[in-house]
Amino acid sequence: MTTRGAQESRGAALFDVDGTLVDTNYLHTLAWWQALRRHGHDVPMARIHRAIGMGADRLLDHVLGQNRRREEDGSVADTHGALYATWYENLRPFEGATELLRAVAARGWQVVLASSASEEEVNAIRGRLDAEEVIDAVTSGGDVDVTKPAPDLVEAALRAVGAEPEDAVFIGDTVWDVEAAGRAGLPCIGLLTGGTSRAELEDAGAVLVCEDAMTLLRRIDTSPLSRPPDRAGG
Repeated sequence: MTTRGAQESRGAALFDVDGTLVDTNYLHTLAWWQALRRHGHDVPMARIHRAIGMGADRLLDHVLGQNRRREEDGSVADTHGALYATWYENLRPFEGATELLRAVAARGWQVVLASSASEEEVNAIRGRLDAEEVIDAVTSGGDVDVTKPAPDLVEAALRAVGAEPEDAVFIGDTVWDVEAAGRAGLPCIGLLTGGTSRAELEDAGAVLVCEDAMTLLRRIDTSPLSRPPDRAGG
């Protein structure tokens, strides 16, 4: 977990990273598929894609079952990490993603990156976003024992900037993001850029679904991100 220092108590906009800000979900799917095959598991890519957004712990439960050989989890995850790292130089933010982060910060929100990915993977993406000056804190899968859809990562992100659930909004691209936010007491805005359908995000509880970061940026002043809650004198 990294922060820019002590923050005054104010609203927080929590952003998932993979599939929300950067076009990586299908790269993760491919890297997990290859890693699993190298360890003797032939899992359809469609099943893997449905689990993207979870941390390695939950993803392997989802695709292999809880009765798998857990002693190989670390090796499978390390193989995925090594395969995915070959794409670092080619990672690209979605159109409007960096501008969205800056627009949210300009409206008074604290900006937090809250990802289930490893710290190394998140750091690789931070370098591509070119928005360090507006990012107040970053959490990764290594900051919690259980990742999305459990609320732990969302709660850790709130603690990092001293925000309360009622003063925060989560922005993600998977049902796991929506579920994690809901369990932590936050509304979630869903984006379609991760490959999850509008109906699935809405059924999971998303309060707004936009096509992509650029669409949300254009609609920001009529969205839950228009301005943080004003608790002055409250």
